Amino acid sequence: MVYNIPKLPYRDENSNKGTFGKILNVSGSEHMTGAACLSSIAALRTGAGYVELASNKNVLMAAASFAPEIVLAPISKVSDIIKTSTVLLIGCGLSTTDEAKEIFKKTLSEAGKRPVVIDADGLNILSELEIKMPENIILTPHPKEASRLLHCTLDHILMNMEESAQKITKKYNCVTVLKSHKTLVASQYGTVYQNTTGSSALAKAGSGDVLAGIIAGLLAQRMNLFDAAVLGVYLHGLAGDLAKNDLTEYGVLASDTIRYIPYAIKQYLMQDN
Repeated sequence: MVYNIPKLPYRDENSNKGTFGKILNVSGSEHMTGAACLSSIAALRTGAGYVELASNKNVLMAAASFAPEIVLAPISKVSDIIKTSTVLLIGCGLSTTDEAKEIFKKTLSEAGKRPVVIDADGLNILSELEIKMPENIILTPHPKEASRLLHCTLDHILMNMEESAQKITKKYNCVTVLKSHKTLVASQYGTVYQNTTGSSALAKAGSGDVLAGIIAGLLAQRMNLFDAAVLGVYLHGLAGDLAKNDLTEYGVLASDTIRYIPYAIKQYLMQDN
């Protein structure tokens, strides 16, 4: 089905950081610090006004050195922070320990009607537990994570990508971003978008974290779930393409993709005009 790429959110000159949303990012764990940093900065690079990262000490120390723009908070403060947040991003490098599972369940129970992006270990936890889901959710699995969510083989997912995306959407009443070289976005209303940007340059650790951050950043600017997911995968792929042109498909890192997000936005704005 042909689906036009949504326009970027309008940015009013009479604005402040609160105008463009506050993201609570519950990500990272003792031995996985990078995912939380990458997803947080990707959201800011996409236009979110404010990202507060709630995690453990190791992650917060890494984030402080990675980017001073990320606001830091201990994981114990999640219940307070979520009350003033407009978007929840959860799961990037979270791990699947018993502690992580309790954090995941508790945070989702407090999400209310705000948009939620669940990625990576959040998806793995979701596949194992019976959890009452919030109303407005985007799930961003790669094929292996999709196989866990649907309790089927990886081969079945790979041979039935569109059907699998739609099954996840139906099961969890969510927008599904099923990641591959031609990422699919499935809505609850039967619409399926197939992305056209991206290359093997994005086949690197951390790329999924960057994508989750981009989508959360668009949600923070009041885009609806499906439009944010479609535009997010498009811009992520375009940023990877632009990085590839300078660095080759071999040399692009996830952190490079983040640096090229503004150039992807600039090119898309020029196309849109």
